[in-house]
Amino acid sequence: MSQHNFSAAHAHAHAIDCGCPDDAPMPSRRRFVQALGALGAAGIAGCATGSSSPTAGVIDTHHHFYSPEYQKAWLDWEDARKVPHFSQQVAWTRERSIAEMDKGGVRTSMLSLASTPGVWFDAGVEQAARMARSCNEYGAGMVRDFPGRFGLFATLPMVDVEASLKEIAYAFDTLKAQGVGLQTNYGDKWPGDAFYKPIFEELNRRKAVVYFHPLVANCCGRLSVGTFPAVIEVPHDTTRAVVSLLLSGSFARYRDIKWLFSHAGGTIPMLAGRINYFHGTAKNVDQFAPDGVEAELKRLYYDTANATHPAPMAALLKLVPESQVTFGSDYPYVPIDTQVAALRQLGLGDSTLRAIYSGNARRFIPGIPA
Repeated sequence: MSQHNFSAAHAHAHAIDCGCPDDAPMPSRRRFVQALGALGAAGIAGCATGSSSPTAGVIDTHHHFYSPEYQKAWLDWEDARKVPHFSQQVAWTRERSIAEMDKGGVRTSMLSLASTPGVWFDAGVEQAARMARSCNEYGAGMVRDFPGRFGLFATLPMVDVEASLKEIAYAFDTLKAQGVGLQTNYGDKWPGDAFYKPIFEELNRRKAVVYFHPLVANCCGRLSVGTFPAVIEVPHDTTRAVVSLLLSGSFARYRDIKWLFSHAGGTIPMLAGRINYFHGTAKNVDQFAPDGVEAELKRLYYDTANATHPAPMAALLKLVPESQVTFGSDYPYVPIDTQVAALRQLGLGDSTLRAIYSGNARRFIPGIPA
C-alpha cells in the first residue's frame, strides 16, 4: 500500500515562524524562556483555580508532537521526495511546546501525531505498528515528565486490524491515553470502510474519544489551482471522513464513541445542508441517521484549529451548539497565542468562550488534569 501524501511543509500555508533573534541580550534566551515558562505555568495554574477570565486554563485539543525516531523517519521521507522541510517541525522540542503553551495561556495540550504520512512510510505493517508504539510511548513520557501539561491521543497503525487492537489495549490500559488520534484516510480507505469495523467496535466498547486529523488523499494531491494541497484538499478530506462515517452508519452504530474533528470540521459546516438534501430522505436514512442527518452532525465535536476566522466560526456555530466546540491550535504549524487571541476577538460571550477554551474538553475528554 502506498500513500502519495504531501509534506506538512506545504500543509499549513499560514504558519508563522516565531523564533527569537539570534542576538538576544543576556540573560541567555534559554534561561529567559525557562524563567518565562515557570512564570507562565504559575500564572496559568493560578488562573485555573481562581480567575473568572474566559481564557483561564485553556485546553488545546490539537497539538502535535514528534518522537525523535518519528522525526528522523519523516525528514528522511521528505528528503527522498525532495520535499522541503517545515522549519517549525524541525525546530520542535518538548520544552518549546511548553514555552509556547505558556505564551498563549494554555494549561494542557492533548498530544497527537502529525498526520502526513502517519506511521506508514511505505514500510509495511510491522514497521507501522512499531512506529505507532514508539510514538505513543514518547507521548506518554511527555505526559509523565510534565505533570498536568499534556494528555495523549494515541496513534494506531490502522493498516492492520490485529496490530491496531493490540495498540488500543496498550495505549489505554498501560499508557493511560485519553483517546486515539487517527488520520482521515489510510491509503484512500476512509473510516467508514467495513475494514475498520473491529477497531471501532473496540473503541466504542471503551467509550473512547476518537480524534481525526486530515491529510491529502492519494487521489487529489496533484490537483492544483496554484495553491498548496492543504488550503483546499486537507479540509475536504475531513469532510470525506465525516460523510464516510455518516453514510456507513458508523455514527449511528458506535454511539459511545466521542468523535472529534479538526479545523471546524473542514467543509462540513458549509456542506451540511447539501449533504442533508441528498441523503436526508434516503430510504435507509433510519439506519445511518435515525434522528436526521443534521442531528448526527450536531452530535460530533469540532476543534477551532486554523479556523478562527469569523466566517468558518460563524458557520460552525450556526450548525452545532457551542457545547460541541473545543479550542485547537495546530501547533507547531500555527502559533498558539494567535489562535487564542483570534477566538477572543470574535465577540463571543464569556460563557461561550469558557466552554470552547476549556469547559467542553474537560466534559468529554477523560482524565484531563485539573
